[in-house]
Amino acid sequence: MKYYLYLLLIACILTAYSCIGQNKQTSCSKYLLLDNRVTEQVENAKLTLGTIKKHPANPLFGEDKPWETRLDNVYANVSYDEEDRLYKCWYSPFTVDDRTTLIEENRRHPFYTGYLQTSPEGREMAVCYATSKDGLKWDKPELGLIEFEGNKNNNIVMGGRHFTGAYYGPHGASVFKDLHESDPAKRYKMFFRGTEMAVSFSADGLHWSEAIDCPKMDALGDTHNIAFWAPGLDKYIGISRLKYHVPAIGGEGKMGIRQVARTESEDFVNWTKAKVVLEGSDPLKQTHDMVVFPTGGVYIGLLGVMEFIDYSNYNVKQHIELAWSPDTKTWYRIEEGKPFIDNSPAEKEHFGYTPYDFGTAFAAAPVFLEDEIRLYYGACDWYFFDWRKAYLALATLRLDGWAGYEQISTDAPAVITTKAVTGDLASLSITADVQNGGSVIVTVVDEYGEELAHSEPIDNTVTSARIKWKDDVKGLESMNDGKVWLIFSLTNAKLYAFQISSEN
Repeated sequence: MKYYLYLLLIACILTAYSCIGQNKQTSCSKYLLLDNRVTEQVENAKLTLGTIKKHPANPLFGEDKPWETRLDNVYANVSYDEEDRLYKCWYSPFTVDDRTTLIEENRRHPFYTGYLQTSPEGREMAVCYATSKDGLKWDKPELGLIEFEGNKNNNIVMGGRHFTGAYYGPHGASVFKDLHESDPAKRYKMFFRGTEMAVSFSADGLHWSEAIDCPKMDALGDTHNIAFWAPGLDKYIGISRLKYHVPAIGGEGKMGIRQVARTESEDFVNWTKAKVVLEGSDPLKQTHDMVVFPTGGVYIGLLGVMEFIDYSNYNVKQHIELAWSPDTKTWYRIEEGKPFIDNSPAEKEHFGYTPYDFGTAFAAAPVFLEDEIRLYYGACDWYFFDWRKAYLALATLRLDGWAGYEQISTDAPAVITTKAVTGDLASLSITADVQNGGSVIVTVVDEYGEELAHSEPIDNTVTSARIKWKDDVKGLESMNDGKVWLIFSLTNAKLYAFQISSEN
């Protein structure tokens, strides 16, 4: 325990804060173990991804309307509206795609006609709206707002001939209900690529204002553009895309290298110039898009990673990986290269018979429920640059289960020592998966390594479960001098998070 002596200086610095290295974006009583600002020392432990479960009802909906010519990447934005008691989804199909409509259906097959061999002209995107009472069965209401092929009997809420390079319309739109906004006319916000990067406002999420261009952002934006209010930063954060090109090795022409870019705004209209914050370490594993959101004192990124087999567009797939950031500027990837939401394998790789998410996956921001996290995502049944059917799909995750620490070797417990903590340690609670015969034990120590308290073992899987202390915990209720540490000992267990209550 002698190594705790050198922590005294760190403890003094942390005394001015009520949390371990956290910013003020959310309640500082919860600490995710994936945050490297939380841990001081790790022994025989590794940080690994949490486990998602794909819902048996998948796929939830697909291309079943005349104006959904090609759902493509879907770019879904799903939320549960507490006020309306309704799940809402805004998604972005191609309403016009000559590559699809000019080719007879029985010829839309990679062995007959290559999708990219047809003309890219005559493409138009839109934003559509769907609702659900349970988040599984979805309705596409006829809203009567935007005309398509002579009538308004559709669920389109925004469309138009806004030129964006090879296609038209609002591309890659992010839509969210902004509870921070005081102006009812701007309650809903949209962040997308039109003629250039642009925003729009709505009172109800259905009737949208004219697009307001944001030229200073200077982002390419040909991806799922994400925007949200960041309470700890007191500003809006936008996540978009930049791109540069390199010569294609072993082939002709150039290859585009996709980069995740960040911008910010105080009023959602005037945005800073987008700057690169993340890109793949390998041109064959590119960062296509990233959905970002705050939780547990950090920002989580659901990162879409394109996997190329060579420097062509042949048989490209996309899965979703996990990243986190303390400030939306500096990003850390968790088990880089390992999917968080993977593509489903096919028993036989035959076009038209592969699973709904065999080829690609594109994340939406999560929906946090009392007993689980819902991760909706766009899914496609074939390769990226090819003919493919697209769907909305759902995966679920245990609360706070993004990533956690577990043993490297089963010969000894994993030991995780936090940085100095403050607060009511008597009410300490943890979130962990515990296997049969496993346990999590907590010890409280001071800067001299003296053990102040010991917990009873937690021997089953728990979520925000309060620790039971063996000892008299009098004095632990207000440990505010920043001179105590927590030591977690894990056997056949995985620790995701802990909480320190501000009340007894």
